[in-house]
Amino acid sequence: ARFVSRGATSTATCEESSIADDRHTEQDAHPMPGAGGAAHPSPLHGPSVASEVLVRHFREILMWPLRVTPGQLEGSFTSRHWQALEVERDNCPWREVLDEFGDPGSFQERHYKEFITFLPFVQRFLYGMGTADSGSPEYAEKAVRVFRRNDVTQMRLVLDQSETPQVFQVAHVDLYFFYDTDIIVLVVEFFADDLPLSIVQDVMFKTGRAYPAYWESNGQGAQCPHLVEWILADGRSAAASDYEDRRKYLEFACAHRSPHIAAHWQYLLEPLALYLSDSPAPLRFRQIEYHRMPLVAYLSFDDPKQLTRGDFARLALVTKPGASERLPFSTVDLVNFEQEYCYDRFWDADDPALASRYLCSGHALVFVGQAGSGFFAGIETGMLGQFRHQYFLMALIAHFHKAALMVYSEWLVTAIGHLDMFSQESLSNFKREIRGLLASFLRFTERYWFHVISAQAQVRDLYRMLSRHLDTDRLYQDVSTSIKEMHQYLDSDSLRRQASTVVRLTVVTTLGLIATVSTGFLGMNIIDAAGEPLSVKILILIAVLIPSMLLVNYAVANAEALSDFLEALANKRLSWWQRTQVLIRTWRDPRIR
Repeated sequence: ARFVSRGATSTATCEESSIADDRHTEQDAHPMPGAGGAAHPSPLHGPSVASEVLVRHFREILMWPLRVTPGQLEGSFTSRHWQALEVERDNCPWREVLDEFGDPGSFQERHYKEFITFLPFVQRFLYGMGTADSGSPEYAEKAVRVFRRNDVTQMRLVLDQSETPQVFQVAHVDLYFFYDTDIIVLVVEFFADDLPLSIVQDVMFKTGRAYPAYWESNGQGAQCPHLVEWILADGRSAAASDYEDRRKYLEFACAHRSPHIAAHWQYLLEPLALYLSDSPAPLRFRQIEYHRMPLVAYLSFDDPKQLTRGDFARLALVTKPGASERLPFSTVDLVNFEQEYCYDRFWDADDPALASRYLCSGHALVFVGQAGSGFFAGIETGMLGQFRHQYFLMALIAHFHKAALMVYSEWLVTAIGHLDMFSQESLSNFKREIRGLLASFLRFTERYWFHVISAQAQVRDLYRMLSRHLDTDRLYQDVSTSIKEMHQYLDSDSLRRQASTVVRLTVVTTLGLIATVSTGFLGMNIIDAAGEPLSVKILILIAVLIPSMLLVNYAVANAEALSDFLEALANKRLSWWQRTQVLIRTWRDPRIR
């Protein structure tokens, strides 16, 4: 395994910061092995506390995939959920973002670089398709619609009760809709400068929490910030978190078998309301995955090679801050850390020119590099600009894939759960549900499912790495197999029913031939009843009709048994006595019938 040296840093700094190390003990129980360990080189030199290293520019983008339904608990399917926000325009803070492709004057180089990063089929998914008339501003239906609210400008964050607030600038609060799916993604981008690395690690670890996992002894939500506030442009607080309201979360989970959502996240999503809540809303949302929101993060340092293996592990795995010379988990667990979580195409511990490292764990995609490097810090075509655009979109696609596949899996489980094998109405509803599910899944596959999104090496490799950690390929195969097997079952059941109907019709037709021939004399002059009274004609008709109806009913009721007799009758290897025995056996044995 590779270790990254901090360089020539004063050992006195280690002694000054050793006291601060004592409070980071929960996840730092495993020090890095020294020279005596066969698996790794000698311990690192330099500062022993991550807070000694400053992050010159920190930027984080949270992505929260949600399932959305119309404004009732089980609404009918719609392919354009964003229209509900357009209807509520007067009372809705969300406004659709018009992309730069409609105005050549606002189309910049970074937009062009973002566009050409992706392969043509991904471009059509993200940006739509232009019309044949190149001068026309109209574009075909886009698969992605973005809505943005501009009222929230800052985020005030208190990580622990005793700490001073940290203020972050909010760059964007966006809501992504995907055509013909029930998936939306809430995106929040915020940033700050000159923060200690320990603070940045704590922000990454705590901020994206939809609700607390449990509560500390002092009442604070565990692994959550003490306070999160959304600040408006005039400095007023628009909403604050309520992680400490333990009773609210417990009562809601008890009543609805579903977790509640923190108040500040509910505010951002308004006018959308939480599924099963009492609030009237044009759209409702519900959680799909774990309560920790996926993220992409950008960190620039004066010298990123000051970071240790423990620092990189905490950033990649998004763990609590801790002493730099210790790993967040055991050395056995992280023995292949570099191979599994690090993309080192632009990283070399011995080459100052290669100082950019990308970390990927599925939950997080983190970019680490040098603040003074135009390659890494460039806002237009450098890594900072690419991070905010093409790499963000790359991560968005991967997490959208996982969320959509989990929704399909949930949809399938719900359909099977509502199935009653003894109810014809339930069977019919189940067939319609499965066929609708199959049609929707096929549309998802053709429109959204990609194994490769770019021919550029680093984008292609990082997308594969992220998809591997998210395990979307296996999830896709599981969902696809389940849906296809269920559809094959329905097809086989339909064929079985059709075969049974054919058997009945065959038996009825065969026996009907006898009745037809037998009653054909009515159309002949053997019995001249033309001059008989009407009552006699009716009696003759009834005398023929009743035996015919009884014969048809008997043939339908005993179609399977009679079909066995017809097969035996057609078998020339059987004697007439054996054929007669088959007929007698079908009458005597009710199990055959």
